[in-house]
Parts: sequence; C-alpha cells; structure tokens
Amino acid sequence: MEAISQDAGARELDVREPQPALAGEAALLAAMRRGERFAFETLMRQNNRRLYRLARSITRNDSEAEDAVQEGYVRALTHLDGFRGEASLATWLARIVANEALGRVRRRRPTVELDDLRTASGSCEAALVTPPVASPENAAARREIRGLIEQAIDTLPAHFRAVFVLRAVEQMSIEETADLLGIAPATVKTRLHRANKLLRQKLSDRLESILDDVFAFAGLRCDRILRNVLARLHLQ
Repeated sequence: MEAISQDAGARELDVREPQPALAGEAALLAAMRRGERFAFETLMRQNNRRLYRLARSITRNDSEAEDAVQEGYVRALTHLDGFRGEASLATWLARIVANEALGRVRRRRPTVELDDLRTASGSCEAALVTPPVASPENAAARREIRGLIEQAIDTLPAHFRAVFVLRAVEQMSIEETADLLGIAPATVKTRLHRANKLLRQKLSDRLESILDDVFAFAGLRCDRILRNVLARLHLQ
C-alpha cells in the first residue's frame, strides 16, 4: 500500500469524531495516499451502504455481504496505486466488491461464473405503494412487508437482482449501473423491466415506498466495517 503514517496505528478510531471536509475526489485520494485516517473513513462512509447492497444482491447473505465489502475495501485501499482514474473511486470500489462477492458465490456454487451479471436479459421496475400512516401497527406491517420484498428480490436471477438493487433500491442511473456492471444501458433497461415482472408475480402494487429500507444498512454495521477495515490497514 502507498505511504501510511507510522504513528497512525497508535490512534484509536472514534466513529463520532467530526472529520475534516474534503473538496472532491482528488483531495480524498491524495489524503488517503498520505495515510490520513479521516480520508479512509470518509471514503467508507460515503460508499458503505451502496457497496453492502451490491454485495448483498450477489451473495444473498447478510454476513457474507458484509465480509465481501470489508475484504473489497482492504484489497482496494492497500493497492491505491492500482486506481488509474479511468472511473470514479465509487465505481472502482464497486467493481472490486462485486468481484469479491462473486468469488464467494463461485466458491459456494462452482457453476456460477463471473459473467453471471453480464449475460442474459432481465429487468425490473419498482412496485407502487401508498405511504402508511405512522403507528406501531403500521411499523410492524412495514417490517413484515420489507421482509417479503427482500425475500422476493433474493429469488431473482443474479443478473436481474444486481440491476434491480442498483436501480430501484440504490437509485443509481441507467448509465451508472451499466458502467458499474460492464453492460450496455439497453441491457440495464431490459433486465430492470423483466425483473420487475418477476417481482410483480409475488408482490402487490402497494410496496414501492418501502424500497428505501430494503437491506437496511444500520449504523452498527457501518461502524463495524469501518473499524475492521481501519484496523487491518493499521489505522486504528
């Protein structure tokens, strides 16, 4: 890894500590290359939820997705010289985490290939829903319905599932999704449409408002990944 200050390991991570503002990706990258701990924390806080959701869409397992994100960070942040600026830092990280997650699935199921996210056509569009009135009963129903959505998403073929999570859950643009997955924008649209048809076979049209909470990335998980990665980078 590129230079990390020798005394960084002596500092303890305080996840509540306010961090200096960074003006843009170039400044963030420069600070990381100088070994500034706050820069690594800033990068992870900016990308944790999206990377977790992406890994979760591939592995269909909460803990395995978390491990894939953590391992992806370590691989990326210990090889910052491998970042050539041909894509954004966020896209670069997403590709590394996606490959890590796919590798875990391949080891679990030898028939899964790296091209699973780049073949076939699929689709998906979010289902519509009316926001519920706030109440304990509605909150419980919302949790239950969210669980049904997560289960339904897990049943989608891998190439549909990743597109759906990035487009409908993470709300990435068609172009961003295509760039991240290495597929054509037209393929993103097709997969989104077809995945949506599959989901509508299992769900009613009143579920869209819960998509923001699907595969929720809680603060504790975010902080745990952050602490573990910084510890492995000797930046505690």
